[in-house]
Amino acid sequence: MTILDCGDKPLDLSQPRIMGVLNITPDSFSDGGNFLSAQSAYDHAMAMVEAGASIIDIGGESTRPGAAEVSVDEELDRVIPVIEALRSVPAVISIDTSKPAVMSAAVSAGAGLLNDVRALQEPGALEAVAGLRVPVCLMHMQGLPRTMQQAPHYDDVVEEVHDFLLQRVESCVAAGIDRRRILVDPGFGFGKSLQHNLTLLAQLNRFTEMGLPLLVGMSRKSMLGTIVDKPVDERLYASLAVASLAAWQGADIIRVHEVAESVDVIKVVTAVMENRHNSQNQRARE
Repeated sequence: MTILDCGDKPLDLSQPRIMGVLNITPDSFSDGGNFLSAQSAYDHAMAMVEAGASIIDIGGESTRPGAAEVSVDEELDRVIPVIEALRSVPAVISIDTSKPAVMSAAVSAGAGLLNDVRALQEPGALEAVAGLRVPVCLMHMQGLPRTMQQAPHYDDVVEEVHDFLLQRVESCVAAGIDRRRILVDPGFGFGKSLQHNLTLLAQLNRFTEMGLPLLVGMSRKSMLGTIVDKPVDERLYASLAVASLAAWQGADIIRVHEVAESVDVIKVVTAVMENRHNSQNQRARE
C-alpha cells in the first residue's frame, strides 16, 4: 500500500483517487473565468470535496494551447488566498504550477502536493522542491503551451515519454528529492496528437511499471472532442470512459472536472478489480 506524505494529510493510494480541477484563470480551455473570485473558487472546491475528491488541484495559469504567460505576482494573487482558505479541508491541496516561487508560497499557505507540467525544468525548481519536502508530480510535455499542438512528432511516443520521465526522476533524486515523493504523468494532450494520446492510454502499463504513483488527466480534453465530436461542456461521458480505462490499467490519481460522477465510476472499477484480485488469490490457494 502506498501512502503519500502530503504535509499533514497522508494520501492513501491503495485504490485510485480523484483529483478535482480548480482553475482560477480567465482563459482555461474548459472553465476559464468561472472561479476567479476567492469565494467562488472556495465554494467550488468545497463542493468537490463533498463529492468525494481526495485532492483539489489549484491552478492560476492556463496551460491550454496558445495560453499566455502569467507573472509570478499575478499567479500568487490568484491562488494563495484560496489555498489558505482551504488549508483545513480533509482533501490534499495541490498547486498546479511550474514557478519555484509559487511552489514555495503555496506550500507555506497549505498546499501538500506540487503538480508541474514542466517536470521541474524551470531554473531553480529542483532546488526549491528538494527543500519543500512534499510530493511532486512530473509531467511530460513536448514544446510549450503556446506551441505544443503545432504538429507534435514522435518516433515512439510511449518510449520517448517514458524515457523523459525516467530522466526527470533521476534528476530529482540527484537534487535531493526523495523518490518516494515523486509521481509521474504522461501528459495527455500536451504536445500529442489524437493517435499519440490513444497509444499512451492503450499502453499505460508501461508507466505503472516505473513503480511510482501515476497521475493522468484527460477530462474534457480535445482528444475526446475529436472522438465524440462534441464541445467541451458535452464531454462528460467520454471523460468517464477514459477515467475508467485509466483506473483499470493502474492509474493512481485521475484528474477530473466532474468529481461526483468520476467517484462513482472509480468505485465500480475498484470493486471489479478487487473481486478479480480476490478470485485470483483464492485459486492460488486451492
